[in-house]
Amino acid sequence: MKEEHLRVVGWIASITAILMFVSYADQIRLNLSGHPGSVWQPAATVLNCVLWTTYALARPRKDWPIAAANIPGIALGLAALVTAIRPA
Repeated sequence: MKEEHLRVVGWIASITAILMFVSYADQIRLNLSGHPGSVWQPAATVLNCVLWTTYALARPRKDWPIAAANIPGIALGLAALVTAIRPA
């Protein structure tokens, strides 16, 4: 596959990953309304996204699509985690 095609696929994959992390908004809403969900999935999401973001930004040639896809996962995963463990 040509470099330009790979770049396009990378950004499309990044957009779909961001959409996946935006789905945490509903879980955060439920957590805040007194119906907390599990802490395991958001905790795993945060760890995974921190590792991928570190990998993407530590490379000599930074991999911006990977970083862009995972930074929202860190923020939304943390929000879901914190709201799931807060006292009711």
